[in-house]
Amino acid sequence: MRFYHLALALLVSAIWGLNFVVIHYGLKEISPQLLCMSRFAGASFPAIFFIKKPKAPFKLIILYGLVMFAIQFTLLFFGMQLGVSPSLSSLLMQTQVFLTIFLAFLFLGEKANHWQLLGAVVSFSGIVLVGRHIDGHLSLLGFILIIAAALAWSIGNLISKKIGQVNMFSLVVWGSFIAWIPLFLMSLYTEGLSDMIHIFTHLSWVSIIAVLYTTYLSTVVGYVSWNWLLSKYDAAVIVPFTLLVPIFAFLGATLLLREPLQPWKLIAATLVVTGLCISLLAQRLILQWKSRYAAVKPC
Repeated sequence: MRFYHLALALLVSAIWGLNFVVIHYGLKEISPQLLCMSRFAGASFPAIFFIKKPKAPFKLIILYGLVMFAIQFTLLFFGMQLGVSPSLSSLLMQTQVFLTIFLAFLFLGEKANHWQLLGAVVSFSGIVLVGRHIDGHLSLLGFILIIAAALAWSIGNLISKKIGQVNMFSLVVWGSFIAWIPLFLMSLYTEGLSDMIHIFTHLSWVSIIAVLYTTYLSTVVGYVSWNWLLSKYDAAVIVPFTLLVPIFAFLGATLLLREPLQPWKLIAATLVVTGLCISLLAQRLILQWKSRYAAVKPC
């Protein structure tokens, strides 16, 4: 990778990792559905009036916006509001890698190799360790909602695969617009227009920064940059950078929120990240080693 492409991949990983900490701050003053609505309203307006619709069936664009944006992040925000910490949320969301592999096997006929299966077993042992601490450190419902958010992400990955190669900035803008509509209606029903106006006119500067961060850095810069990198390099080169997202989330939660790092959290994080490394990198590294060994092997 070129140096500035490498730097961009690291920057996106950091933005997405720290986003979990930012969401934690935003949820202190704003309800999950209202914070979600603000995020995607900002990402779609006023760009929706100037950006053409992606060259894809509108039905798929609607599905992408609803699943990848509205459903995924509403579930994530509610799960975090119920007490799942930023670091654990980032860790649990990584199950989307294996859920995507499983769904691709069920619906697309794609077969998982033995390294992916081994990685899934190692990672899910870390998730089981997190689940064993539900009573003391997180709620069962919060845990279930975060896993459901990861499932929505994996379904969104399949929808994105079905959409194919399109202008990603256009897809993010139009997907955000689709997501904004039901989230606005939900907020209007649960909180009422007067309460919504009151909340937005009395936000602290911390909450304002949280809204701006999740809207423009995490959504617009993050998704557009990430998909631009995927258009430049093979997925096998770019996707492993997602391994750094929970690392940045753990660092951010520890430094900014003073979140304690109990031994079980470190063990769970190690298992999940190790499983991801096995699934995403092992086969590629072994093939590279074999090719290099064959190249230097004497005749």
